[in-house]
Amino acid sequence: MVVALAAGAVVAASGVGVGLWATSDDDGGPAGSAASRSGDTADSPPSGEPEPSPTRSYPLSRAPRTIPAVRDHSAERGPGWRPERGHRVVVGDPALADEGRLIAGELGLTYAGKKDDERAGDLRLELNKGKGANPESYTMTVRGGRVTVSAPAEAGVFYGTRTLKQQIRGAETAPEGVVRDEPAKQRRGMMLDIARKHFTAGWIEDRVRELGDLKFNELGLHFSDDQSFRIESDSHPEIVADQHLTKAQVKRIVDLAASRHITVVPEIDSPGHLGAVIAAHPGLQLRDTGGGAVRGAIDISDPESAEIVDDLLNEYAELFPGSQWHLGADEYQALVVSDPEASFPGLAAAARKKHGSGATVEDLATSWLNDRADTVRAHGRTLRAWNDGFFEGGSVRAAKDIQVAYWTGKEIGARQPADYLGEGREVLNYNDEFLYYVLGEPNDFVYPTGERIYEQWTPRVLRGTTAVPSRYDGQILGGSFAVWCDLSGAQSEDQVAAGIRMPLRATVQKLWDPAGPALSWAEFRSLADEVD
Repeated sequence: MVVALAAGAVVAASGVGVGLWATSDDDGGPAGSAASRSGDTADSPPSGEPEPSPTRSYPLSRAPRTIPAVRDHSAERGPGWRPERGHRVVVGDPALADEGRLIAGELGLTYAGKKDDERAGDLRLELNKGKGANPESYTMTVRGGRVTVSAPAEAGVFYGTRTLKQQIRGAETAPEGVVRDEPAKQRRGMMLDIARKHFTAGWIEDRVRELGDLKFNELGLHFSDDQSFRIESDSHPEIVADQHLTKAQVKRIVDLAASRHITVVPEIDSPGHLGAVIAAHPGLQLRDTGGGAVRGAIDISDPESAEIVDDLLNEYAELFPGSQWHLGADEYQALVVSDPEASFPGLAAAARKKHGSGATVEDLATSWLNDRADTVRAHGRTLRAWNDGFFEGGSVRAAKDIQVAYWTGKEIGARQPADYLGEGREVLNYNDEFLYYVLGEPNDFVYPTGERIYEQWTPRVLRGTTAVPSRYDGQILGGSFAVWCDLSGAQSEDQVAAGIRMPLRATVQKLWDPAGPALSWAEFRSLADEVD
């Protein structure tokens, strides 16, 4: 046995993968067997007794190779597990039927449903109802020719199956031992601008599948902007572009996402970026003191402006039942001039009427944000808005429960991330220096690379390239890679998919695991090719 273990150690050190036999000696016997050693030893059987059967010796297993990397693996000796025809997927709870059927189809196994018996080769999915545990955590145990994935909630079980799927795709065998894994950040997303560029429903569904396999849990849809409004509307069909997604298509996307434990986060940006609404309702256009139209800006002093936006918010709350909602609130052009009160006396008068003699246009804009938050909050949603929709000082403050989607420090008057964190606000990282993929690269944007994200970005790098102090880490809920389509014809759907492939993988690696990556960028890129 000592010799056998030593042989296994040599194999492990040499990099031989799990599931391979230890190398044999020249006579063909397995390493460590009595037949491979010359002469009798103290352990040899007495003369005339049969030689013991040779035994297989396994190196210590290595952690699964996946994206994102698993955070803990307890190595063991054994052959590991690989899917074979006739192997079953069984569940301990009927609630895991979707997860069971999905992985069974992906690995070519038989889905057997809820079973209490055990068979060789089984993949068992279980809920362990762990109190207080991260619902996205999971344990995957590979031992004795079987695999068990257990978790406190369905999401964790799903992520365990993603780890297994990637490992089988890359190495064909899941290594013996126990994986204990969970994400560092609770929100891991990709945002897609479908307002400026029409993406087909099939392409979006492909991204949902890709995001699910990478353990992302959000897909943001920015579907209203100056260029177009891209989802069918019953309350205001006049604002919808000819090229758009039907509600039936969106429902299929939302349902597919839910099956992958992905929340679709809708964004109807306001009070700026409403050009598509204004085109159908020109009387709602904001105009300056000289009568000039302000691009994309709705007149927030007009009650009809609030009515139409609330109509849309209420309508789409039914279509998007997930827990998260993006209110927008960025780049309201009334607030980028040197003196908003002088340039927009109607807004200034409305602010004073609503909030008192010292109120400003900023106060009126904050009040607009809070009123829209009230509309959506009534549907039980968690709210977020872009960081330039939050203003310093003033008599009206943004509601405390609105999370800050921090995207830039380049806007006029942009505040530092620590300002929001110091107020106790929760923040989501959309850093435009690393995470913005802007079609056509306008305004000094360049296409982000996975390598730069992988090597230089962390969730604490909210603005530019500088990280906020570690004491704020708990307030940073996660982040999102963002695809913006400013020059919509610059890339095709296929080019976008190829361009964001490695940045997405780098982003989720940094959101899942707070430790520095163990692999070099070249190794990480090679791993992506193996497991995709």
